[in-house]
Amino acid sequence: MNEPRRITLDGWDDRYASLRASGMTEPSYGGPLRRHVDDGDLRLRKLSFDDSPAALRLWNFLLTEEDRLRQARSEGRLLVGAMKDLGTVPVMAYALDNLVAFYPDGAWWIPCLMEHSAGLLDVADAMGVGESFCPVRAMLGAFVTETRFPLPDLLTCSVGATCDDFSAIAQRLSGLGFPILWWEIPHRRRPEPDEEAVRLPGGATAPACQVDFVKSELTRVKEALETLAGRPLNDATLADGIRRANEARRCLDELRTLNFTARRSTMPALEMQIAEMLIIHFCSDQSEAIAILKDLLAESRRRAEASTSHLSEDAVRVFWVNPVADLRMMNLLEDCGGRLCGTDYLFTHAVDPIPEDVAPMEALARSALADPMVGPSSDRAERICRDVRRFGAEAVVISRIPGASHCAAEGPIIASAVQSQLGIPVVELEVPPILDATAPALRTRLQALIETVREAATPWPSSPRPPQTCE
Repeated sequence: MNEPRRITLDGWDDRYASLRASGMTEPSYGGPLRRHVDDGDLRLRKLSFDDSPAALRLWNFLLTEEDRLRQARSEGRLLVGAMKDLGTVPVMAYALDNLVAFYPDGAWWIPCLMEHSAGLLDVADAMGVGESFCPVRAMLGAFVTETRFPLPDLLTCSVGATCDDFSAIAQRLSGLGFPILWWEIPHRRRPEPDEEAVRLPGGATAPACQVDFVKSELTRVKEALETLAGRPLNDATLADGIRRANEARRCLDELRTLNFTARRSTMPALEMQIAEMLIIHFCSDQSEAIAILKDLLAESRRRAEASTSHLSEDAVRVFWVNPVADLRMMNLLEDCGGRLCGTDYLFTHAVDPIPEDVAPMEALARSALADPMVGPSSDRAERICRDVRRFGAEAVVISRIPGASHCAAEGPIIASAVQSQLGIPVVELEVPPILDATAPALRTRLQALIETVREAATPWPSSPRPPQTCE
């Protein structure tokens, strides 16, 4: 088996021709990566990609979501825009076969992918939502211009213990006449000694009364979905939807575990981040998202068995906190001698399996309340420390999102916990939507982190947890 490589867009031109000549079959959305540059995804010219057919399928899937949404509408299916819940409402929507859920917040990556050519941030600026807000303000421009996705038939948004920036932008959308079904998520607190406690996915606990409240809020969402779909969403149907969502989550968990604990990385950091993002709303096609995750897992298994990798064995194992505004940052990590070895991209509750041993609405309420952004930062820091141990990471990078209200205080809390409990180096970096101007400084800081770890010469820890099986 040949060693995997990271290749440029030019390299993919030749690679695609070779794969086609050898008989590769593609899905309906397949084709050469370069065609997406013609559609405006200019950032592809600056990225390096994994050279596998599985990676090609992943990228083509990601970059054709708008086409899928418009096709779904033309076929009579109804669109649900699930804002800010990151993995709960889509599970409910996909349980009904005539609904398709998507994540309008994903517009925050458009300034990166299109290198500001879409003008969405300019629209937000003109509406008074400037650089003091995080890049999710691009979503405001996408709604106003109606150019990046079709307007949903139902728009939901969680409020309460959510990002201040997002809450303000969503309220602005409501003021502009976009109808929103608001549902509340409370700030998760630890149970008092005399309160009934409920264990949540991921290990946190919450008072039973908070779980009951979230269940009542999600019941309102369920009723709205039933009205939109024109059919009931009963417990049996919802339980089937939860099982399908968990199939995707189990595949992603095995992919992450295999990649993060293998002696040599089995999939580049960039593709791993994209794969994780699929789990939030399945990129508007749940069945295809599961198939892609299985493809990536099969490729990773082959590489692990053959001990092949795009990276050397001495690449430093780095745990990454928060998603990056510019995808090129994941290339930069590997260019500096690091490898991705664990992540917390702000939606660990969408990665953890939804409980299947309780009533479906109870299960979804527990999953929603496990959102790392609705609880104390100390809870999130504890989860990160456990995962750093689980994956054997040697350093932690905390990626600050420009303007994001939650990043200012949370980073130091996480860094302090990691350093006090694990004694490994931590660095905080701010990554703008286009990092080109700051790339030299970011590279220098990453290189310093990598060199610090190498000087410590930490021995390889054994993996405490074998991967699950996803057939």
